[in-house]
Amino acid sequence: MSATTLKVLIVDDESPARERLKSLLAEIAEVRVVGEALSGAEALALTHDLSPDIVLLDVRMPGIDGLEAARHLALLDEPPAVIFTTAYDEYAVDAFEAHAVGYLLKPVRKEQLATAVVRAGRLTRAQLQKLAAAGGAERRSHIAARHREGLKLIPVEEVQYFLADQKYTTVRHVHGEDLIEDSLRLLEGEFGAAFVRIHRNALVAVKYLEAIERNPEGQHFVRLRGCAAPLAVSRRIAGELKERFRI
Repeated sequence: MSATTLKVLIVDDESPARERLKSLLAEIAEVRVVGEALSGAEALALTHDLSPDIVLLDVRMPGIDGLEAARHLALLDEPPAVIFTTAYDEYAVDAFEAHAVGYLLKPVRKEQLATAVVRAGRLTRAQLQKLAAAGGAERRSHIAARHREGLKLIPVEEVQYFLADQKYTTVRHVHGEDLIEDSLRLLEGEFGAAFVRIHRNALVAVKYLEAIERNPEGQHFVRLRGCAAPLAVSRRIAGELKERFRI
């Protein structure tokens, strides 16, 4: 965390809620509001641009909600501390499974907010990374790919395969290709049965799997619906793959 002033990003689709939080934060020492977002998707983009120490996050928002946004934030190399601010108490368990460090019910009181912000400010980036690595959150519904022009959110249902190459992973989807920083190990652990590993560097979506083929040299390949080029299958996995899918 910052050694002095804590940078805070406020995320809420309702203007009165954002204004109230700004007013309360203005009365708390060594805190600076660096931005406001009206949705989970905008929160991810602004976090990338502003690197806040703390994100105050509403739960119910259109599109990507607060819980989904928190799961994405937890995967960053330097995740911010997430404090949920919501009018609903039934999301508390889900919030902490999404690696939140605080959960405040609206209307948020200054004393509660100050306590939560100070507590979050004491956490180091390493501690937040360890919290995120503990797992337990539900799977995401989108994959976040970063571009110069901003953040692109790809529905997992549209992903055909993931292909690892050194530092980055190519995500091939029905609208093209993008590069992401998620490792295959992380993706495989999160999305489980929806994808199957065909090689040490490739995961394919089961729903797009059409055929398993072998060339005259004995090399196996898979063909995916919507993908012109086949993908190589490792010899070690080929037998298990054919037995599992029988296609």
